[in-house]
Amino acid sequence: MTDTLPDRLSTNPDSPHYDSSVLQRDVGVRFNGVDKTNVDEYCVSEGWIRVAAGKAKDRHGNALTIKLKGTVVPYFRDKA
Repeated sequence: MTDTLPDRLSTNPDSPHYDSSVLQRDVGVRFNGVDKTNVDEYCVSEGWIRVAAGKAKDRHGNALTIKLKGTVVPYFRDKA
């Protein structure tokens, strides 16, 4: 398995950017120098992350998210 992460990754199985094989390796995201544990989706090239907006849900039961812009650095937490 390769140690390079995709430019864009999502934890939502309905997203076209979802990749279960990558997510099994415990991906971490450092956003503006701070480790974030609640990231739903990220894009390195565009410089943004999506995080849940509290406990709010949309009409389909999905968590509402907000987009934050900044420096995104994904990494693998495990050393496998």
